[in-house]
Amino acid sequence: MFSKFALGTILALASATAWADPYPSRPITIVTPFPPGSTSDIIPRLLAPHVSKALGATVVVENRAGANGSLGAAKVATSPADGYTLLMATTGVLAINPWVYSKLAYAPAKDFDPVINAASTPNLLVAHPGIAASNLKELVELARKRPGELTFASAGNGSTSHLCGESLKAATGVDLVHVPYQGPAPAMQDVLSGRVSLMCDNLSNVLQYVKSGRLKAIALTGKERSPQAPDIPTSAEAGYPDVQAGNWYSFVAPAGTPRPIVDRLNAEFAKALRDPAVTTRLESLGLTIIADKPDEFRAFIAQESAHWQKVVKAANARLD
Repeated sequence: MFSKFALGTILALASATAWADPYPSRPITIVTPFPPGSTSDIIPRLLAPHVSKALGATVVVENRAGANGSLGAAKVATSPADGYTLLMATTGVLAINPWVYSKLAYAPAKDFDPVINAASTPNLLVAHPGIAASNLKELVELARKRPGELTFASAGNGSTSHLCGESLKAATGVDLVHVPYQGPAPAMQDVLSGRVSLMCDNLSNVLQYVKSGRLKAIALTGKERSPQAPDIPTSAEAGYPDVQAGNWYSFVAPAGTPRPIVDRLNAEFAKALRDPAVTTRLESLGLTIIADKPDEFRAFIAQESAHWQKVVKAANARLD
């Protein structure tokens, strides 16, 4: 016969099991650390309805912008590791911020568990139509003739658009003046108006303006041409292979999130990314679907972090 203690233990375990909530049992929040309207805002809002339907739980997107994504990242880093708070994380958040800030409120490798790398886009160097250059070689020649006159906008110090411009300066020796903004949208507006000469922003952000003729495509800063813009040559084709910049968009969870939850989230995000309507929409923005596994993504983050550490050091792009 069971002792009273043993029977009590069994009943307690049974009660705990009965009351344990299956995941997910309440809303899931995706924090995007950038303003509304950016690619990092569009992606989670596009995927949220699909993931919500698959999981049977509401998925909401919360914008918490500031400090190159650091504010939103810090919030998620200190959230419970239960799968109910996720971060839309970009190249800057996971691979650049650790090198441009001497003090950061989160540590990517320690504070997050990778869930999935959703999609990527190379940067595209564009110019206002009034700039007398149609390709990278012509732009470099023009900049050499007019040192300190051409300006390039960025989404802020330490952003990929900033470091792309710095890489161009380092590779060519030209004198370009950096004009930082609070985000890509206001920067792009000043390039469109002609107040600033150039910008090296994500293909997904600028392709629409190239297609409409409002901006000129100078060079794609990727290793190969983009399927979304096959006629635009790369910086390597112009003789500057070291001018490389781009962005990737991913989802991470607070470190310590149970692996079964991480794997389930990975599977549902991957399914959503491969939905034909979602794929078509993201590709129309100049994005390439990745949808990798958590361990693959972890290795990729380490590789990217090492790359951007070198770029930041060469550009001396410290923010504090």
